[in-house]
Amino acid sequence: MKNFTVRLLTGIVYVSAITFCVMTRFYTFLVMFLAVTFLCLQEFYHLINIHKETKINPYLHGAGGAVLFLTFFLFTSGIAGRFIFFLYFFYIVGTLIYELYAKQKNSIANLAYIFFGQYYIALSFSLLNLLAFPVSATNPQAYEWIWIMALLIFIWVNDTGAYLIGVRFGKHRLFERISPKKSWEGFWGGLVVTVISALIFAYFNQHIAWYHWIALSIGVVVLGTYGDLFESLLKRTIEIKDSGQSLPGHGGFLDRFDSFLFAVYAMLLYVELFIRK
Repeated sequence: MKNFTVRLLTGIVYVSAITFCVMTRFYTFLVMFLAVTFLCLQEFYHLINIHKETKINPYLHGAGGAVLFLTFFLFTSGIAGRFIFFLYFFYIVGTLIYELYAKQKNSIANLAYIFFGQYYIALSFSLLNLLAFPVSATNPQAYEWIWIMALLIFIWVNDTGAYLIGVRFGKHRLFERISPKKSWEGFWGGLVVTVISALIFAYFNQHIAWYHWIALSIGVVVLGTYGDLFESLLKRTIEIKDSGQSLPGHGGFLDRFDSFLFAVYAMLLYVELFIRK
């Protein structure tokens, strides 16, 4: 009961904080996801260092990923031109040069894991800016938080529905080799409740056709499930249960954003191809 209470309270604070930051203004969105990008990356690099085959500075390269998010924000919001991406290019080149002098046992493995983390985590978060600001944006006032909230809510609803239905009715394993507790019943249950939440979005946002909301919810559930499974593969390979202990009762930040890291691609692709076309 105590663990459930801790988990519930943490979840309420977590959801409330993210919702407030996303829906308030563009600069609260910026601060929130700069922090989340950094925290997820530093957890990831801490995990990679566990087996002692690499020696990666999690704070330095967490900050490098935050720079990528910042450059995307400045460019997509219209605050800065394309040359702002040189900030991140300097980080990349600096990282490569640093390995020449670091005298690491396996510099290639170091670099491979560093840039894998940047692609897997930093790029996914950075793409949020393409959802937040249409291509025609000329200033941050063009901020469209609705897509980010839809993405987050679909993920939260799916996770909750899949968990509750899977615990009660789950018999057929979804991907037993990677995640023994996930079931097909949980997957379909999560999908159904997420589609229902999409219809609620359609009711309150009638300028976007209802079938677009349903398609978005299905894409988020499918790719979000793969995102969850991929992080399970990562943790199983490293032989750990959680990515961290930053969120009592929930594990680490990476545990909470694993689905998000894949689902953002589904949301962005669909919005750009069929809604903003």
